[in-house]
Amino acid sequence: MALTMFGGPLSRKVPETRTFTVEGPAHSLLLEPFTRRVRAEVDGVTVLDTTRGALLYETGLPPQLYVPEEDLRADLLEPSDTSTHCPFKGDATYRSLRVGDRVVTDAVWAYPEPIPESSWLAGLAVLAPEAADRWFDEDDEVIGRLPDPYHRVSLRNTSRHVTVTTTDGVPVADAAGGVLLGETGLVDRLYIPRAALSATLEPAEKRTACPYKGYATYYDVRLPDGRVLSDAAWSYETPTDESRAIEGLLSFAHDDLVVTADVR
Repeated sequence: MALTMFGGPLSRKVPETRTFTVEGPAHSLLLEPFTRRVRAEVDGVTVLDTTRGALLYETGLPPQLYVPEEDLRADLLEPSDTSTHCPFKGDATYRSLRVGDRVVTDAVWAYPEPIPESSWLAGLAVLAPEAADRWFDEDDEVIGRLPDPYHRVSLRNTSRHVTVTTTDGVPVADAAGGVLLGETGLVDRLYIPRAALSATLEPAEKRTACPYKGYATYYDVRLPDGRVLSDAAWSYETPTDESRAIEGLLSFAHDDLVVTADVR
């Protein structure tokens, strides 16, 4: 279960189906060690290298990596006039990152004097995920963002009969089975072979990155009557090892589509 989202124990909306009570404020923080080696590069220069990182879990937000200040390239950091206030952490100071002629504004922030309840943030800093060109979890390049240890993907082969139709009954796909993908906090998705498709796929511009599945390629679905459903299908052509079972398969989601799986 995710801790801070999707109904987890530190999320904003804890399910009623529970026998426990979480004592504490409506907005909670939890810092946990993340001891794998993490590196970040900008223009090929390593600007962060740590084995002493920690993930900060904060209500309603994905986890954020905090590292000791000395694990950042201090010689590449420049002062910034930017500051922000968080009622749960304190006043944040910012620094920009300069690598050669490239400047990433406000790339790093820290809480030099955090509020007493979050005193353990002192001496730690964050490099914004989008500030670096590449991130590495040990020697594997990170896709999207660092994975959350409390988030997982589970894949199961299914022999259920899968159909995809429009809301007005036009067939799109019909498959004798496929792969059911369950992901923490998200609805289950069915992935089916391309051979099951009765409509036409057209490449779309949309691309997404998932640390648990890989890079998704999206398609518009053109129906026999000429209607086009934008970004209605997607596929992982080179998924991560943990999601290898969906390689090349298609999944569908669109307001004008209905996906069903029946036992026959």
